[in-house]
Amino acid sequence: KHIRFWYTQHGSGGGSELGSITSNNAGSVSYNTSSDYRLKENETAITDGITRLKQLKPYKFNFKSDPSTILDGFFAHEVSSVVPDAVGGDKDCVATEQNVKSGLAENVGDIIPQGIDHSKLVPLLTAALQEEVAKREALEARIAALEG
Repeated sequence: KHIRFWYTQHGSGGGSELGSITSNNAGSVSYNTSSDYRLKENETAITDGITRLKQLKPYKFNFKSDPSTILDGFFAHEVSSVVPDAVGGDKDCVATEQNVKSGLAENVGDIIPQGIDHSKLVPLLTAALQEEVAKREALEARIAALEG
């Protein structure tokens, strides 16, 4: 493992690994987030996947710093209301004097951009696809019954 991220409980001395960055001999890099069932509780199925998915607005765009490269993606502030955990930072945030002193920005007034962890969208996409597949299978069964 190249980098490991740990959660440590104050005063207990105990903790657990939250995630890691690893690679293998084939040249593949993995960004791992804890997902062990023993660390989780209160699980509930996602039942509004299609509804939430329809709120996402994917775009083709380029970054101002590289006009010739066209990418697919989202605007962080639009995703934040649908999958809040996928978005870091605050909309329209600009650097303060404290941000400059701490090294977060070079100048007061600089943009402090939001970011997205696209992997956090996967559970929603999976739930929406499962809902859609179930609807299609139900329709196919109805059609087969009518044709039978």
